[in-house]
Amino acid sequence: METENPSLLSHLISILLLPFNVTVTIPLLLVFYFQNQFTWGADPPIQCGVMALAGIIIVSALFLLVSTILNFARRGKGTLAPWDPPKRLVITGPYRYSRNPMISAVILILFGQVIMLGSVPLLLWFIWFATVNALYIVFKEEPLLTEKFGDDYLKYKSYVPRFFPRLTPWTPKETDEVK
Repeated sequence: METENPSLLSHLISILLLPFNVTVTIPLLLVFYFQNQFTWGADPPIQCGVMALAGIIIVSALFLLVSTILNFARRGKGTLAPWDPPKRLVITGPYRYSRNPMISAVILILFGQVIMLGSVPLLLWFIWFATVNALYIVFKEEPLLTEKFGDDYLKYKSYVPRFFPRLTPWTPKETDEVK
């Protein structure tokens, strides 16, 4: 029996509550509250290079984030939210390179903001967010995925790294095909 996709409203709510708050709302509040906490004082040519680098990181991470959300919706029949997770194991698209490209994308967006603004409060938010998520993934998410998807997830986990991507996409052999 084919599982029903979550509604568009479910997807929008999960996006607004999770990555939007993490990458937009909280950074804006930090920048607003700590207005004078910026460390870059570089000359304009250097500052332009820093801004361009940060922009490339942020835009690339946004493309990665959208791709992972679409994969969760299309392949996994779920949302990025823990209360409505994918019903099927997602191992396509960016998930062929890294087991956690969605959180990697969010962390890259935060890192790009740190580079762009040179803000110490944003740097601390970036470090806190990355640390908490790394611990959550190792101690909570991966055991839950192992319980839910069993040997399929363990096989996938043995070939695809947690955060830092493989250089080549993983393709399961026909005998190793994951459901």
